[in-house]
Amino acid sequence: MFRAAGAGMGRRGQQMTMNGAGRRSGWDIVLGIVLVVVGLLVLANAALATVVSIFFIGWAAVIGGIVLLVQAVVRRKEGSVWSMIVGGAVLLVLGIFVLRNPAAGLVTLTLVAGALFLVVGVTRIAMSGAVPEGRWIVVTSGVISVLLGLLVLLNLTTASVLLLGILLGVQTLLEGVTVLVARRGPAGAVSTPRTTGAPA
Repeated sequence: MFRAAGAGMGRRGQQMTMNGAGRRSGWDIVLGIVLVVVGLLVLANAALATVVSIFFIGWAAVIGGIVLLVQAVVRRKEGSVWSMIVGGAVLLVLGIFVLRNPAAGLVTLTLVAGALFLVVGVTRIAMSGAVPEGRWIVVTSGVISVLLGLLVLLNLTTASVLLLGILLGVQTLLEGVTVLVARRGPAGAVSTPRTTGAPA
């Protein structure tokens, strides 16, 4: 009798876990909606978002560089702190440069982004033969990345004003959509718990 009761409780707990795992809370829905709205607002004001982004990146680099240098001083007795010193110094100099010359920082980051788009696209096209089942999808995404890279690199001045804001807006929008749909449980996951018993 005790064994049958224990088995029934185990089944109930498992079904309740499955039912709860696929549900989204109200906070998930609110967060997803907020992220979607913020993403749309950023896309509508891409130039302003780009300026805010470059200053954020500059201050983040400065703070990160200072933190690394402080850690290097604290751990100086442990040895092998040269990587922290070099990394902190590079981040600090980069952050100060971006904050003092935001226009140059924008152009530099846009140039790096365009080059990354181009390299990633060429790499995907070259490696598409290793994925026979989804070859066309890989090739298509690679071609799109190459076109984006060329578009950015050939229109560097215009792209530098909008690119970071557009990327930030798209990323925020995708995050919101993901939060809204990712935790949706599979159809039929909610089921009525059943108790089965066996004669003692």
